Amino acid sequence: SGHTDKLFGKTVVISGVFEKYSREEYKQMIERNGGKNTSSISAKTSFILAGANMGPSKYEKAQKLNIQIVNENEFLNMIE
Repeated sequence: SGHTDKLFGKTVVISGVFEKYSREEYKQMIERNGGKNTSSISAKTSFILAGANMGPSKYEKAQKLNIQIVNENEFLNMIE
């Protein structure tokens, strides 16, 4: 798919194990759509792209900071 700005200004953390694409492919999708990847969750995180087995500490931190957790299908719909 081409480049869009659907994720412009968004910072995304990828966590867990995915079925449809590899983490590397998801990173590329985020960047192609104008977003940024970061590995650690902070107040600046826009949302977390979460697969299976997301780390419990990451999940807790997301809850605490009230950060949206998005699954694969929701993410793919976002950038469609």
